[in-house]
Amino acid sequence: MAKESKTKSFVLRVDSDTMDAIEAWAADEFRSTNGQLQWIITEALRKAHRLPKKKKGDASNGTD
Repeated sequence: MAKESKTKSFVLRVDSDTMDAIEAWAADEFRSTNGQLQWIITEALRKAHRLPKKKKGDASNGTD
């Protein structure tokens, strides 16, 4: 049985100055622009204590 993807796609409109800054930041961190946006969002959610609690035994429960 194939593993179900939990990634969702959506369109995001960003002004060009902001996008240029994100692309430059991504390049500095050796990430793709998409990877950088995912990191920014995850960090903001983590700092706001908005991430869902991880279940015990969850395979994605690694320490990053």
